Amino acid sequence: MNVSKELIAASATPLLLAILKAGDSYGYAIIKRVKEMSNNELIWSEGMLYPVLHRLEEQGLIESYWYKSEAGRQRKYYRIKERGLQELEIQRKQWEVVVAALAKTWSEGTIHKEG
Repeated sequence: MNVSKELIAASATPLLLAILKAGDSYGYAIIKRVKEMSNNELIWSEGMLYPVLHRLEEQGLIESYWYKSEAGRQRKYYRIKERGLQELEIQRKQWEVVVAALAKTWSEGTIHKEG
């Protein structure tokens, strides 16, 4: 399935915050995790990911740091901050409202017209 750019953009913040809530991570690992969580339906690129990470960092929701792995490779890691945890809870509640409304609409099978 080809998920629309608009839907990917709308879901990027809660997905990133939720991934970082589970633990610090770096770009490639985040892209891989999104792909795994979506059963290969959401394929993020670096060009999509890094602007969102930078925006979240500017907003004070996440922070970054450099870490040198055992293999000697240095990577930029991201971690969620307290403000990010608070924003994740807000986003979660908003998405629950949207998902519930869609589920109800789809289960009814028709949309009732007023009048």
